[in-house]
This record gives sequence, structure tokens and C-alpha cells, in this order.
Amino acid sequence: MRQLKLISATALAAVLTFVHPSSFAASGDGDSDSDTNITPALINEVFDQVKTNYVDPVSDQKLVEGAIKGMLASLDPHSSYMDAKEYKEMMVQTRGEFGGLGMQVTMEDGAVKVISPIDDTPASHAGIKPGDLILAIDGTAVTDMTLSEAVDKLRGAIGSSVKLTMRRQGTDPFELTLTRAEIKVEPVKSHLADGDIAYVRLTSFTERTTSALEDAISTMRQQAGGKLVGVVLDLRNNPGGLLDQAVSVSNDFLDGGAIVSIKGRQPQDNRTFSAQPNHDIVRGLPMVVLINGGSASASEIVAGALHDDHRAVLMGTRSFGKGSVQTVLPIKESAGAIRLTTALYFTPSGRSIQAKGIEPDMEVDAAKIEKVDTGKTLHEADLKGALKNEQATPSKPASDDKATPEEPADKAAPSAAAAPAAASPAATSNLPPGATPLPLSSGLDVDAMGTDSDYQFVRAVDLLRGISLFKTLAAQ
Repeated sequence: MRQLKLISATALAAVLTFVHPSSFAASGDGDSDSDTNITPALINEVFDQVKTNYVDPVSDQKLVEGAIKGMLASLDPHSSYMDAKEYKEMMVQTRGEFGGLGMQVTMEDGAVKVISPIDDTPASHAGIKPGDLILAIDGTAVTDMTLSEAVDKLRGAIGSSVKLTMRRQGTDPFELTLTRAEIKVEPVKSHLADGDIAYVRLTSFTERTTSALEDAISTMRQQAGGKLVGVVLDLRNNPGGLLDQAVSVSNDFLDGGAIVSIKGRQPQDNRTFSAQPNHDIVRGLPMVVLINGGSASASEIVAGALHDDHRAVLMGTRSFGKGSVQTVLPIKESAGAIRLTTALYFTPSGRSIQAKGIEPDMEVDAAKIEKVDTGKTLHEADLKGALKNEQATPSKPASDDKATPEEPADKAAPSAAAAPAAASPAATSNLPPGATPLPLSSGLDVDAMGTDSDYQFVRAVDLLRGISLFKTLAAQ
């Protein structure tokens, strides 16, 4: 995620100069860390030893860049150095068009961990899920790679292949071969549900997210004849993106109030973002925000703001828990940049969600809804001698009964898909009959998201229907 304010290139040049031997005093005098014996003279000595004795000649540039990468990688999983090529690719990625496999990743315990695959990309088509671990890329273990180096190996020429050795919770390592493609991220997917509920799914926070969101809401309002009754904002598997887009998306659903505050080591890094008064583009309609373990960073800013400002109900499962802010600092000398963690962000209530995530108001596990054959149901009218209701209007047969004299509906063969998979009581505690829980490691079926087969989405729609009905009854 890129912070809005960048520091000067002059200050960054000093970072590079620090590790270059020409800047070190020969005597070794200078400031040193009180907890270590690492001094500029020591670094200078190691540099000279490598230059003189390493088995192959090595350039100053390679050693300096390696020192910088190691320095930043030792801080946290999100701080890294980008050379000129990587920096250019990162800038392209924030515009929503880039080449590669299409997944957001981080480093964890010597492996590359998938935060979320991006819709309609090689990663999502291959079935890669949030939480999957990449152990090797083209046979090379990622253990000794930085995150930047791993990402660089995942990227490549469009049409080229890459072999990934992966591990998923509860499974043995397995291999996938993916073909790299041009990744064009559509940040917003939307449709009108049941004729009057706006479903908006944000897949990422790129430069085009807010404008695409506003266009989608406008289109659905027209389709509904101006009579929307609620909004489902789907942030599941959204790995985040630009801070300014998280702020502007939150602003679109608020009428004032805090959105997020950022607190860093330096006073100039501290900042609070607030929503504009009377700006809510859906005019106070009830909202449900869907989140899960693939909702990270900018997604958590939006979810936290709408929750703490009492604007929406959060539904789903706990979010990823990335509550840090990275500033991209261009380096004039190398035409590259460093991505540095400079602050933590806090929700309007003052919560830091770093490594904790956001808990939903209503915990609803991902599940696949399947129709259950319940057999013939006995009603009062079926009882022998039951009183007739002469005033009742004939009931309309269900549209999917399709009964014929030759084959009555109650004798239809039961569906083979009706039997739900076995699961532990904890996994099914909030699921109804007919909803098959998905394994925690499997994530979501992207093609089913926002459809009648998406249990979390169906629960969100039911909640909005209930709120709408309550308001109607209260107004009578």
C-alpha cells in the first residue's frame, strides 16, 4: 500500500551512501548501535573481504543492493528494496494492469504465503487459495529469497510457464504449472440482486476503484428504478492496495466521521482521515460488508471504518490482520525505491488490527448451498377429515415442481448432491441443513461469489430483507 506523502530523494540517498565503503571512515570512528558491535568499519571490512576473496568477481552494485535488501528484509515482511525495473512494475500494478500470475503474497516462516488470488487470473483459475504456501519456484526453494526476489521469479514474459511447489493446510506438498498472463484487474464487480439489493464486490484497491464503484452504484440504482433497499459490499479475498482509495471508498458510504488514523514514529507521519459531511452515495441504505481471511490492508480500513462508525454490519470470518502502512520512497541515485513500513493505522474507535484482524459482527463460515431432498411434507390439508377452507385462494404450485400425471413431483428421485459432506460440529454450527461447509483451506469458489450458491452472500441478503421489512412495519 502506498502512503500519500513521500519523503525527499535526498534523504534516501543517504540510506544508500551508508552502506557504500567510500562513506566509511578508515579508523572505524563513528556512531554505533549501543546493543551491537556492528560499526561502519566492520561493514567496510566485510565488503573488502568479499571483494578480495569471494570465489567469483562480484560488483559493488550487487553487494550494495544485497546489503540494502537484507537490511530491509530483516525489519518486517512488507519492507523491501525495489530496483528500477521492480519499481516501474510496481507503479504499473497500482494502475491495475501488469503481467504475472495474479495473486497477492507475503513472506511467512521461510515460505511465500498467498494472501489472496485475483479474479480471472492464472492463479485463481489454477485453484490457488488464500493461505496456500509456495515452497519453491521452478525448483528453487524460496527459503533464502526475499519477498521481492520471490515476486520477481513469479513474474515473467506473458505466455511463459512457471512451476510452483505448494503446500495447503492438511495436504502434502503438490506442484502446479501456471502460464503467465497479462493481468488486467477489474477492481469492481457488481449486479442487482433480487431486483433491489446492490451487490458490489471490490477485488482490489487500484487507482480506478472508487470511480468504478460510483458508476456501479449509479447503474444499479437506475436498474432498480431508484428503489434500492440495501447494499452488500463484498471485500472477501481483497488483498488491499492504495490507501487513498480505501479512504475514498469509505467516504462514499459515510456522512462524516473518522475513517482511519495513521500513527508513525515521526510526527509528520501522523494523520487522520475523515469523511465529508452528507456524502453517502447510497443515502443511508442498510449495508452488509462481507469479509474473510483474504481481506487485508485497505479492505480492513474500509471494513473498520464502516463498522466503527455504525454504518454497516460486518459478516463472514476474521480478516487477515495487516494494520501497517508502507511508504514507497523513490531513490534518485538508482531510479529504484524502498518500500518501508512507516506507521500503523487505527480504526475510528482507536483499534490497531495489526496481526489481530477484524472480527465480524456475525460470524458466517463459507459454504456451498445445495438443495436437500426432504421427501413429501405432510400438511394439515393432507389429514383425513381435515376441515376445508372455503375462503382460501388456490395456492400456486412451486415453479420448480414440474409435476406431471406420469411422474408426480413427490416421487422424483432424490438429488445425488443433496447429502452434505461430513464435518465437525464446530464447522457446521452456524450452517443450515443443505449448506455444505467448505474446508478452511479451500477458500471461496470465485465463480459462486455473489450468487445463490454463496451462503455468506445469501445470509447478507436475508439480513437486509429483514431490516427492510422491520422499517416497513415500523412506519405503518
